[in-house]
Amino acid sequence: MSSLDLKSVTSLILGGGRGTRLYPLTKIRAKPAVPLASKYRLIDIPISNCLHSDINKIYVVTQFLSVSLHQHIRQTYRFDNFSGGFVELLAAQQTMETEAAWFEGTADAVRKNLVYFDDQNCKYVLILSGDQLYRMDYRQMLQTHVDSKADVTIAAIPVARSAAHALGIMRCDDTGRVVGFLEKPKTPEEIDMVSMSPSWIDARGIQSKGRDCLASMGLYIFNKELLFDVLNKTNYSDFGKEVFPAAIRSRKVQVHLFDDYWEDIGTIKAFYEANLSLTRPNPPFDLFSAESPVYTRPRFLPPTVIEGSTINSSLVADGCRIGKGSIIENSVIGLRCVIGDGVTIRNSIIMGADYMETEADVARLAKEGKPRAGIGSGSLIEGAILDKNSRIGKHVQVANTLGLTDSDDYDPCCVREGICIVTKDATLPDGWTMGRIKAGTTK
Repeated sequence: MSSLDLKSVTSLILGGGRGTRLYPLTKIRAKPAVPLASKYRLIDIPISNCLHSDINKIYVVTQFLSVSLHQHIRQTYRFDNFSGGFVELLAAQQTMETEAAWFEGTADAVRKNLVYFDDQNCKYVLILSGDQLYRMDYRQMLQTHVDSKADVTIAAIPVARSAAHALGIMRCDDTGRVVGFLEKPKTPEEIDMVSMSPSWIDARGIQSKGRDCLASMGLYIFNKELLFDVLNKTNYSDFGKEVFPAAIRSRKVQVHLFDDYWEDIGTIKAFYEANLSLTRPNPPFDLFSAESPVYTRPRFLPPTVIEGSTINSSLVADGCRIGKGSIIENSVIGLRCVIGDGVTIRNSIIMGADYMETEADVARLAKEGKPRAGIGSGSLIEGAILDKNSRIGKHVQVANTLGLTDSDDYDPCCVREGICIVTKDATLPDGWTMGRIKAGTTK
């Protein structure tokens, strides 16, 4: 590792998509700004990986609802004047050269920001995704890139054939050079075209465990000259669908194998399951790693107060108040969450609140007939996601008792992939249930 010039690496985190599959969590925020694991945001994962890999020149590209993401980055990642490090947000903007400012894909987003990489000290560009949960030392990937004299290196994870239909699958030669790629193969015949022998994977120090497909993780290292050449001479808009397949045909593309926990948090179900997996006794992603902690915005909050409640297999953030006789199981409780007496929360994600309410605020809300931010006494929350600043009254039931898959008939609560979601800043009055109150009725 000592031979690597890490100052010659600039990282670019892609976070500019609309995040439609994560809606309504992305209704008011960019996808990388979605809260994670009670106190973090998705963007904290790739940034933390970069910093632990001694890569501290980091750009984040976005164009949709970037205010909260910008605020989080500005308040979290500050470097001293001598390190040369930074985390900067590159939002879509109109310039003197172009009026069409919106990014038309991942490659187009990089193309419109190449000026920031036109630096003689930059030799390699590390391109990352802003919506994945994993822990990786990018120095190892860079070492693979340098040792193999590759033009492009891509991270790959072994997967079973049953998972290949949802991923980009690669085929390599004996040296690890990528010689074939197929995006989301559907048939057994298509998978056979790009599958690998399990013994090929085993020979590289990774146990194949019967897995014979190499899936692209969407993480790339480009030689800067090649990146400039490809983007300036083509109108390719997407890395996975256009740039990467074209590079395979004309350049040396090397695979870097990775075999640890990796989750693409692109859907509500993936987000829900990834969060709840962190509550297990032996979670697949360790938040308590002393060697590689996840960084996030420092806050000045009091310890959480718990009054005679039962909490099992759950994450509870700072600044919470949990009343008497409540039961919390297999759930994630976010910052500043106020939970009343006798509340039951199971298999749920409560994102908490952006601020603490004063006693005067609570009294004023009571006069207006509104509940305070948090969850009122006697309520049941099961199989649900409560976005920030939710005001849940007393004896409210947020649970998919009707067995719905997808529904918008219970505003401000909706159902996605069987999971109830209460949108940010929503209010559910005392006694609210999905079975009793439907759209078009008085709430």
